Amino acid sequence: MKQFFGASQSGNLQEAVSGLSNPQLILLMSNGEQFEEHVKKLEALFPKVPSIGCIGMSYDNRIVEKGVSVVAYTDGVVAAANVLEEASVMPVKYIARLEKDMDSVGGSQSDTICIDFCSGNDACVLTTIYSVLKHRNISLVGGTGDAGKISANGKVYEDAVAYALIKNKNGRVKAYKENIYHQLGNYRFIASRTDKSQYLLGELNGRPAKQVYQQILQVSEEQILTQTFKNPFGKLNGNETCIISIKDVSGNALTCYRQVNDSDVLVMLELGDYRETVKNTIQQIRQDFSQISAVFSVNCLFRYLLFTENHYMQEYLQEMGTLGNHVGLVGYGEHYNNQFVNQSMTCVVFE
Repeated sequence: MKQFFGASQSGNLQEAVSGLSNPQLILLMSNGEQFEEHVKKLEALFPKVPSIGCIGMSYDNRIVEKGVSVVAYTDGVVAAANVLEEASVMPVKYIARLEKDMDSVGGSQSDTICIDFCSGNDACVLTTIYSVLKHRNISLVGGTGDAGKISANGKVYEDAVAYALIKNKNGRVKAYKENIYHQLGNYRFIASRTDKSQYLLGELNGRPAKQVYQQILQVSEEQILTQTFKNPFGKLNGNETCIISIKDVSGNALTCYRQVNDSDVLVMLELGDYRETVKNTIQQIRQDFSQISAVFSVNCLFRYLLFTENHYMQEYLQEMGTLGNHVGLVGYGEHYNNQFVNQSMTCVVFE
C-alpha cells in the first residue's frame, strides 16, 4: 500500500491533491472557513471515493496550520467510509452502517484498522463503535476535530462521527498509544460533584477540585490552564491511565476535556522525559515492523503547544519521519480502541 500526503498552506485544495491518482480512501483536514467548500470540491474531484474529513491542523514533516491537507491510500487497500449520526444522543441507532461496512471490507485484527474523526461526545461514540470492532479485535485510532463538524463521503455533519475502515492487502497493521506522563507522588482522589454534560469536576476527596489542584502544585488560579500541560489528571482504567486535561476553571470546580464521573479514581500526573519516550516509541515500532509503508498519527493540541513552546515540534516530526511516510492530525482529543484520552499520541502503522 501507499500513503499520499498533499497540502496547501493557503487552503488551495487543487494544490493539495496535485499528483494524486486512483485513491481508494481519502482523509481531509481543513480550516474552519473553507471546510464545507473543500468537502464539496473533494467529492467533485474524486466522486464515490470513500472519504472522511474534519477541521484541524495536520502535518507530515511540517505543520499545516490554517490551510488544507489530504491523506490518501492507494495500491492494495480495501476501504469503506461512513458516519454515525446523533453522537450526543444515540449513535447506536446507526450501528448497522458500521456492521455492513465491516462485512464488505472483511478485515481482521492483523490487517485492518478503523480511523475516526469525531465532532464530540467521544466517550459514547467510542463505546458504540468498539462494540462492533471488538468482535474481530480490530483496533481504532482517531481524534476530535474542531468546530463540531466532520464530513463523510462528500457531506458535512454536525453531532456525528465519521469513520474509515482500511484493510491492508499487503501486510499487517498495528495501533499504538504514547503517554509522556507518569504519576506524581502517591496522590489518589475520588471524584464527586461531577456534571457529565459539562465535563465538570467539582470535588476531589470531598474538597473543591480547584483548591486541591492549586495546593498540590502551588499555582495561582491564572496558572492552572497552562499548568495542565505539565500536570494533567489521570483516570485509572484497569492497567491503563487515561489522561484528563483541564479546560477551564468554573468557580471552585474544574472543567475538563473529557468526562469525569462520580466515584472515578483519579491520580495526579507529571510530564516525563518526552524526548526519551518518543525515541522508545520509534524503537518499539521498528522492532515490530521490518518494513513500514505508512504511519498515520493523531497528536493532541496540547502536545503540539507543549512541543512548540519547547522548540521540539519540528524535531519531533523529523524523528517520526525516520520511520518512513509519517503524517497526521492535531486533534482535540485522541482515540485508542474504546479509550478517549487527552494530551496523548495515537497512531497506526501499516506494513
